[in-house]
Amino acid sequence: MSIQTQMRKGLLDACILSIIQSQPVYGYELSKKLNDFQFTEVSEGTIYPILLRLLNKEFIYSEVRPSEQGPKRKYYFITEKGEEELEIVTGEWNKIKGPIDELLTRSVDYDANNETTD
Repeated sequence: MSIQTQMRKGLLDACILSIIQSQPVYGYELSKKLNDFQFTEVSEGTIYPILLRLLNKEFIYSEVRPSEQGPKRKYYFITEKGEEELEIVTGEWNKIKGPIDELLTRSVDYDANNETTD
């Protein structure tokens, strides 16, 4: 498993909550939206266990609704508890994102400014 995959996996719950917060979605639609954000390694087989976990934590709820095309679909909606969790995770992410960006950028700048020539 690549480091990129490991990092994304750790934040996937929050990313899914964010998508559901912006608009209720059904499972396949959620998969497509994640792909739009470069989560190409996330399969439907990965999404449904996460949705179940989020349902069990009461961060989301589902409703079966008629579809304009084909059978009924199970749509997922964020709960107040899910919105609170998303806010907490987003706050924590923002606390660590800035310092990490600064550190990694500084390291690249430091290496570029301290290059030696033969």
